[in-house]
Amino acid sequence: MTTPTPHSIPVIRTPSARFMLSHPAHILAQGFGSGLSRMMPGTSGTLLGWLMFAVFTQRWPEFFTPIHWVWIIGIGFIVGVWACHITGKNLGAPDHGSMVWDEIIAFWLVLLLLMPGSITTQCWAFLVFRFFDMVKPPPIRYFDQRFKGGFGVMFDDIVAAFFTLLTFSLWRHL
Repeated sequence: MTTPTPHSIPVIRTPSARFMLSHPAHILAQGFGSGLSRMMPGTSGTLLGWLMFAVFTQRWPEFFTPIHWVWIIGIGFIVGVWACHITGKNLGAPDHGSMVWDEIIAFWLVLLLLMPGSITTQCWAFLVFRFFDMVKPPPIRYFDQRFKGGFGVMFDDIVAAFFTLLTFSLWRHL
């Protein structure tokens, strides 16, 4: 039995709910369906991440303290590397646009480090993060092009989160 080469795996251009539900990695990587949005899936994933962070932190503050979020984000990153690797392989595209777990984890990091953060601050954080994630200015583009597989998918969004936080830090000190 031969192993299929990457060229023999068809690229799934528009994944469906059926594809997403076919493997737990797909459910996670595709942001519980938010990545299936036909328009701006990365933005949809980031919005879902924002909603989840707000609901979890407000509804269950004893379980979603800052230290718990550190653990959740760390474990979410590691599991995300696996989920995005599997999903990208099964989609035939290593960094398919429907994979949004990277946006969710990275935006959780932004929200955590801006806590408590007013709704205005969170809105600006959302816009700045989406800018860095979509435009990928250097050095984000460098990491996006150099690191491949699940790690690459996850890491460039962490770099975008870092630049979002750096922007806020500079903004506050000027």
